[in-house]
Amino acid sequence: MTKNIKLNMSRRIRRTPFTNKVEECGVSDFTVVNHMLLPKGFKNSIEEDYWHLSQHVQIWDVSCQRQVQITGPDANKLVQLMTPRSLKNMETGKCFYIPIIDENAGMINDPVLLKLDDDMFWISIADSDILLWAKGLALGSNLDVNIIEPDVYPLAVQGPKSELLMASVFGEEIKKIKFFNFKIFDFLGTKQIIARSGYSKEDGFEIYFKGHENYFDSVNLGEQLWDTIWEAGQNFNILPGCPNLIDRIEAGLMSYGNDFTIENNPLECNLDKYCDPKETHDFIGKNALRKIQLDGIKQKMRGIIFNGKPCAPTGKPLQIFSKNNDKIGQIASGIYSPRIKKNVGLSMILKNHWEIGQNVIVQALDGTKHEGIISTLPFPK
Repeated sequence: MTKNIKLNMSRRIRRTPFTNKVEECGVSDFTVVNHMLLPKGFKNSIEEDYWHLSQHVQIWDVSCQRQVQITGPDANKLVQLMTPRSLKNMETGKCFYIPIIDENAGMINDPVLLKLDDDMFWISIADSDILLWAKGLALGSNLDVNIIEPDVYPLAVQGPKSELLMASVFGEEIKKIKFFNFKIFDFLGTKQIIARSGYSKEDGFEIYFKGHENYFDSVNLGEQLWDTIWEAGQNFNILPGCPNLIDRIEAGLMSYGNDFTIENNPLECNLDKYCDPKETHDFIGKNALRKIQLDGIKQKMRGIIFNGKPCAPTGKPLQIFSKNNDKIGQIASGIYSPRIKKNVGLSMILKNHWEIGQNVIVQALDGTKHEGIISTLPFPK
């Protein structure tokens, strides 16, 4: 096995305002999402990190959640054109999870949308390029908008003690933020958007840190934000962390490019509630999506619980078979769950095999086969 492989840095792969801090905390691995570094591990194992996240609080550098900022008189019209989910009842201060689809109803992103004002939105994207897609739609539709990637770097605080920690830094008002809502708070004279959200099944917040451009000699406002939360977090057993694979899979949180791609549509991804056929607004892919709704889908995202040796993340899919030895899907994201005490995974499962409780066979990378069962998402508690 090749060891000590290095990633050559350039302007195409960007550091974040918090990279120095995660390095000081002993980050062991990085990946690249949206052309930016995302920490993938620290000194603890995935399982140790999982238990700590479920009991205490962690700070995550998720600056890779890039924002596509859309402003102007036609901002709402453009954003609505990009998604089948209706935005007519979206109020300022709200966060919406939205599927973004292409002309064939293929998923090209599943971001969180923030409404900052009637003519201003942030699209907090997964790992695919949406800025140029938005620009192309605006140009082709002759819409009066301005589209940029703002200087915004999300910093997540996740875990059951996150509310107490955040209140100790930003005040009791932060406790009033409801899930998938945001408010504006002051930090050292700057205005910061803080949402109750995060890529975990635990309670948590995301600070959409803005102000990285405000350097005064050697002063880094981002590092000051990290240090402030870190110091306050000592009273709550804080640790550095990152999106945890066990927690993510158990919660049924999908990963674009892993669990689904542009080849999948929202209905396959269990996003039916965002694709109401009664909605009358226009959006890209509307005719294709309506046809899929009429014809029905051939596969659907499901959870899989299966036996065998503890499954470690490999990046290679595990094949799933029916009892008759027909291939019916594959697990792209799989891991051993210390809570369920079995392996768990996410998979697109073919029709006639996706019923909850149905028995399946999972083939491990070494060729051995193990009994499994179709599960709900999120996985049962």
